[in-house]
Order: sequence, then C-alpha cells, then structure tokens
Amino acid sequence: MTNKFPRDFIFGAATAAYQAEGATNVDGKGKTYWDDYLKEKGYYDPSVSSDFYHKYPKDLELCKEFGINGIRISIAWTRIFPEGNGEVNKKGIEFYHKLIDKCIEEGVEPFVTLHHFDTPYPLYEKGDWLAQETINNFVEFAKVCFEEYGNKVNKWITINEPWSVVAGQYIIGHFPPNIKYDLPKAIQAMHNMMVAHSKVVNLYKSMKLSGEIGIVHILESKYPITDSKENKKASLYEDTLANRFMLDATFKGEYDKKTMDIVLEILEKHNGKLEINDLDMKEIKEASKKIDFLGINYYASHFLKAYDGESNIFHNGTGEKGTSIFALKGIGERVTNPEIPTTDWDWPIYPKGLEDMLLSIKEQYPNYNKIYITENGMGDKDVIVD
Repeated sequence: MTNKFPRDFIFGAATAAYQAEGATNVDGKGKTYWDDYLKEKGYYDPSVSSDFYHKYPKDLELCKEFGINGIRISIAWTRIFPEGNGEVNKKGIEFYHKLIDKCIEEGVEPFVTLHHFDTPYPLYEKGDWLAQETINNFVEFAKVCFEEYGNKVNKWITINEPWSVVAGQYIIGHFPPNIKYDLPKAIQAMHNMMVAHSKVVNLYKSMKLSGEIGIVHILESKYPITDSKENKKASLYEDTLANRFMLDATFKGEYDKKTMDIVLEILEKHNGKLEINDLDMKEIKEASKKIDFLGINYYASHFLKAYDGESNIFHNGTGEKGTSIFALKGIGERVTNPEIPTTDWDWPIYPKGLEDMLLSIKEQYPNYNKIYITENGMGDKDVIVD
C-alpha cells in the first residue's frame, strides 16, 4: 500500500513582510521599530531582503511549479498606515491587491497575517503592545484589510507568535526595546496581544465574511530533565508562561485558575502585577467561541531543571554551539539533554515535541476546531562561497 497525502493537503511556504519584501522606503511605507535598530547594529539590511516586493510574481510562479499550494504572507501595517493610523496609503493597498491576486492566479492560497513582528514605529514609541492605543489602531488596521481583501482572502491570522515578540522585547532582549528579564512587561504584553487578537476575531465575524480566522503561536513542549519534583515544577512553570497562558485565552476564553496561580506567583517574584479588565475578558471569551483555527510554529522543545538564582540569559545568535544560557528567576533553567542533538543555535532537534504538543492541545483544549502547522524546521548556517 502506498501512503498518499489527502487531496486537500496544503503544502505551504511562509514569509513575513518585513523579512521578505524589502522596499522599506518605497511607495510611502512607514517605519517599523526594526529600521533604526538594524541600521545601528548592522545585523541585516531589510531594504532589499529577498526583494519579494518586486519579485513576488516570479516567486509565486515557482511556488506553483514546485507544488506549493499555500503561502503565508503578511500585510505590512506601515504600508497601509505609514504612521500606524491616520490616512490610508493607497499604494500599499494596491500592492497587496496585486500580490493576493497573483497568489490566486497561480493557485497558491494566501494565508494572510496581520501582525508579524512589525509594529509601526510611532506606536512602538508609545509602548507597543503595552499601550491601549496600539490595540485600538490594530483593530482599525484589521478593519481596512478585511474591507479591502476580505472577499478574496479566506485564511486570516491575527498575530504571529506573541510569545516570540514578548520574549524578544522584554526577556531575552534581542528585539527592540532590548529589555532583559522584565517578566511583568512580557506577561502584560501577552495579555494585551490576546485582547487585540480577540477584538479582531470578533470584528471579522461581525462583518459576515466567509473565510476563516485564527492565530499563530510558537509552541515548544517543556520537559523536566529528570523526574524530580523540583524539575517537574520548572517545566510546568515555563510551559504555563510560554504556552498555557495564551492557549487558555485562545480556547477557554479565560485564564484557568491553575494557570493564573502560577502566573501571579511569577509576577510576585518579579515585583509585578497584571492589569485585566472585565470588558477585555468579555472580548476574549467571545472570540474563543468563534476562532476557526490555531496555527502552530514549531522549531524546538526544551528540557528544564530547577533554578533558584537571578535571571541569566545569553542568546546564541551566531551559531557558536554550546553558548546558550536561559535561566529565569522563579521558573527554571533550560539545559541540554545529552540524548538529544542540537542545532548550532543550541535548539534541541526533537520532532516528538510537536507530536506531544498536538496531543496536549487535543486533551486540554478539545474545542480547538482545526490546526495548521504554519512553520516547522530548524535553522542551519548558510555557507557563502565567493
């Protein structure tokens, strides 16, 4: 017997506007929080990137040729609203009409993300996802996108990887504003992003559009390095912070008591608090009943041991194997499992972690409806030969 994929299986590819389009100063596009930072650090020149802004017709023809029938793209907020709000940029609107039309022409279904690591700079300066203004303007941005493209886009993603955003901004410190170890800010921003997600889901459903809408979370299974009580607690606490907190909001429409008890304990140890109001929780509850799908991005899982010290993180961003450190006060420390290989970035190569996460969601969130694996793989070094 030959195993075959079902006819409706989606062989996908994934992009993000800021990571792929280039053309950062073209046709009225505004500035994101990355522009000045990347220029200052010299890490990467986003002005060209892979030049998807100009080369998308050929890229999509190649997708069709290679058998790719789905593609994640994102709409750059600052192409539609260069300042994050105010006047709509007509050239930005036109570009995404042409891009989406080309996807459809080539038989490559667009999965359109509304926020993929690219808050407009003026809103970033006002607090990014810590500010109510960002939430309000994100909903207005989504409304314009739904009005313009809702009759031809059938798969919408509100936000890509909220955990990666807050971990980068406030815990690891490798996303602007490059703050380290501030778990109260990270937790508040996660909650606010779930409020924004929920308001956009509810808006979409109120517009009676025929497509689907969901969210993409990066989900990494957490395992105790041994079966000791202390190590099990460490894995539970990191799982609660990075996975369960937002999965509860996504599917339960509230924070489970066990989840909230752990989050409040973490906040107490970091001298912080969480601001929640009833109206926002009403939005979250309503959206949890309407969300059509969950997208899962999976690259690694982690093994943890108990840790009693102050937070200590070293982000291995160069591929110098064995240099990564990730220990959080009040939670635990990620450690290497000698039985599991790792990438040069110290990410465990552990496919079983994805299977375990899928089974966990099936058990803990049985109302999940539908799941797409929206990203999967592992980073490798590019060897450039002159």
